[in-house]
Amino acid sequence: MTRTLLTGNGAAAWGARLAGVDYVPAFPITPQTEIIETLARWIEHGEMPGRTVTLESEHSMITAAGAAAASGVRVFTATSSQGLLYAMEMIYTVAGWRAPFVMVNVSRGLASPITLEPDHNDIMAARDSGFLQIHCASCQEVLDSVLIGYRLAEDHRVRLPVIINLDGFYLSFTREPVEIPDAQAVAGFLPPYEPESTRFCASAPVSQAVTVLGGSPYSYFRYESHLAALNALTVYDEAAEAFSAACGRQHAAVEGYRCDDADIVFVMLGSFASKAREAVDRLRDAGQAIGLVRPRLLRPFPAAHLQRLLAGKQGAAVIDQNLSMGMGGVLHSELSSALYGTPGAPSVLLSFIGGLGGRDITPEEFYEIAAVTRQAVKDGVTPPPRLLYSRDEDREIRKLQAIAHAERNELESGNE
Repeated sequence: MTRTLLTGNGAAAWGARLAGVDYVPAFPITPQTEIIETLARWIEHGEMPGRTVTLESEHSMITAAGAAAASGVRVFTATSSQGLLYAMEMIYTVAGWRAPFVMVNVSRGLASPITLEPDHNDIMAARDSGFLQIHCASCQEVLDSVLIGYRLAEDHRVRLPVIINLDGFYLSFTREPVEIPDAQAVAGFLPPYEPESTRFCASAPVSQAVTVLGGSPYSYFRYESHLAALNALTVYDEAAEAFSAACGRQHAAVEGYRCDDADIVFVMLGSFASKAREAVDRLRDAGQAIGLVRPRLLRPFPAAHLQRLLAGKQGAAVIDQNLSMGMGGVLHSELSSALYGTPGAPSVLLSFIGGLGGRDITPEEFYEIAAVTRQAVKDGVTPPPRLLYSRDEDREIRKLQAIAHAERNELESGNE
């Protein structure tokens, strides 16, 4: 095992290298391009086998990935933001093919307005596609999750593609100490890809559900994919245990941090959960019983894990880095559904929207979230969702609006 400094992008590339991928269809987009550049350099210099091909778009990239995986090739690819949306037609299609491969998505906010900074609206757009989703909070988790992703995708009980999600810039270009496992340990954990022997064999045809006529067969195949995704709950737990035995690191489907005796918990995804973890420690130092619940697995939704970790808590504050227009935070909505009617569920489940477009969430805001949640528990009333936004930020926006109005009025006066 080697310990070195890697960016999140570099960790993703190392995960693909250790997995022994055969084929890397690619299309560049910020901030994931470093992943493909690294793999292409290794392949060109003979440091890893395989082939990388640049396609003309993300749509073609996913088509190539799905076709190759369905024919027995271990495939890796990566995208981000608008690229994920451009590929969305084929995202749904290749999941319907039951083509197992791993794709890294480096989260970036969606246009418009345009931004290069991260939030989770891009990855949330793919949550109903059939791709499974693993969300990472550190560069180490990125590398490890790529390996776990292949074990999950290629299991005969699942056979679905997997997205590994990491936050742009906060992880993609941040260097952290990462332990690169030995190839022998990885080989013991991740066996060679064994495709279905009859796949695309003219002498022994098999149904791929590519074209069906009528609602009955369509419903059958869609439900089969749903059951396969549910199987992934068990398979993920098995894979996490096997990875721990092989490499010494545990990555549970849902992480609970200082939750055992907590009465209030934060719930959030991704790298910003590291900020919440720090806030938990500071609040603990101040005598408050606060914890953190962080789902790594989002699809399939780990409802039972979340119900167990949140049982007996007085209140929970869900902090979403996404905004479903006209509804609110996606994780809050899904967690509300999972907890509804369950014994011991928190009496209040609050929603906060923060980190949109890479906006920081300050320690003081976490402290405020904890205070608001505790007050809601005391009052027995759940307040409406809140957007994390400071008075200073609002003041700056008002200044920009005033400048824009003044310039427009000046132009209109000059045209009279």
